[in-house]
Amino acid sequence: MSDQKNNNLVVGLSVFGAIFFIFGFATTFIVTLSAPVKEIFGLSEFGAQLLSSAFFIAYPIMSIPTGRLIDKIGYKWTVIAGLILMALGSFIYIPAAKMPSFPIFLMGTFVLATGVVFLQVAANPYVTAIGSPSTASSRLNLTQALNSIATMIAPWLISIAIFKGLKFPADAAMAADRVPMPFIIMGLIVLLVAIAIVTIKLPVLKYEKSEKKSIWKYPHVVLGALAIFMYVGAEVGNAGLIVNYLKTNLSMTAEMASTYAAIYWGGAMIGRFFGSFMFSEMATSKKITYALPVLLLALVSGSFVTDWNWNMGMIFTGIALVNFIIMQIGQGKAAKTLATFALVAAILDIATSFSTGSVALWTIISIGLFNSIMFPNIFSLAVKDLDNAELSGASGLINALIFGGAVIPPLMGGIADAAGYTYAFLVPAVCYLFIFYYAVSGSKIRRA
Repeated sequence: MSDQKNNNLVVGLSVFGAIFFIFGFATTFIVTLSAPVKEIFGLSEFGAQLLSSAFFIAYPIMSIPTGRLIDKIGYKWTVIAGLILMALGSFIYIPAAKMPSFPIFLMGTFVLATGVVFLQVAANPYVTAIGSPSTASSRLNLTQALNSIATMIAPWLISIAIFKGLKFPADAAMAADRVPMPFIIMGLIVLLVAIAIVTIKLPVLKYEKSEKKSIWKYPHVVLGALAIFMYVGAEVGNAGLIVNYLKTNLSMTAEMASTYAAIYWGGAMIGRFFGSFMFSEMATSKKITYALPVLLLALVSGSFVTDWNWNMGMIFTGIALVNFIIMQIGQGKAAKTLATFALVAAILDIATSFSTGSVALWTIISIGLFNSIMFPNIFSLAVKDLDNAELSGASGLINALIFGGAVIPPLMGGIADAAGYTYAFLVPAVCYLFIFYYAVSGSKIRRA
């Protein structure tokens, strides 16, 4: 019987590990795609960031219906439906790029994002519930790591598949011709994964439904949802503007700027690997031992995405080491670490606004490392001490507020158009300061 349970766990984790990779890749690919879209359609920065809006607006619209869909057809068929929607959205990009038509591009983005919402709403609770509650955190860290690897690959792929060898605005039409192929490949892959899942017998989750309770009486839940709004908005806003900021202010090619966007997302990957053992109760000596292979991963990944530039890899590794050292300030406590990281991220965004050259380059890139543990820490603080009947309502509210990614990037784009890119980075600095407030004060448990 125990062998059967282990087999079920392996099958379930394998399938949902692939799901986390897929929706992580798709999300970051769309966010980074705002740079070529700006050139292809001749848009303002505000207009280009509407691509992120079209993606993240799917969360408040589709999260609750997706939860109800899971109740009706189960996790497996909800995931299959999400993959089919992702494929459909991917294929819509083909006529959108060929015509070209920005409204159709936005429509494809929303359809693809709806598929991603299906996957994300199904994946997190499934991975949590599939095995022992005592090891749920380690399973989520494992799947989040796969998600993070995908988020680093996506910008690098854009630099290779779309930007390589092109100069703008002269080569905008050629960039448009290159856009469909990555989406054709992604569409075909997710369809193959959907077909594979149809043939696999996934473990069926059994749970008792309980009457839902209101969570509005808990300020730490409501403020936590607002902190998620700020976090996603800041993370996506920084990422969405990186390529055009580096092109405009540091005179980089689009191809090179995209590789640095990959390092930004790679920072989140490295930081999450650190977090996977830093928030455990293992001895400090073991934590240091586990940190060494993560630092090696930083060296290799940072060098790889910059065309094996080992100097860049070394710089990235050095910043990753600083991140690990700063993480010690948090002493493994969610609130203390969140406060420290939010304050550092705010300082880095402010530094980006008031510096130039290599300093500005590495201050904006380094923020990715400090974004790393924010989502799980905010989430854990927001749902602390809730019972099962309250947890579902809190999770729904938090998931809906991910649409900060639909609001903050266009706001930053509008400021970039009006006053320049550097001032736009003051917006996420304010977002991080709110998260700092939440970690220090807003997360304290009390009733309204």
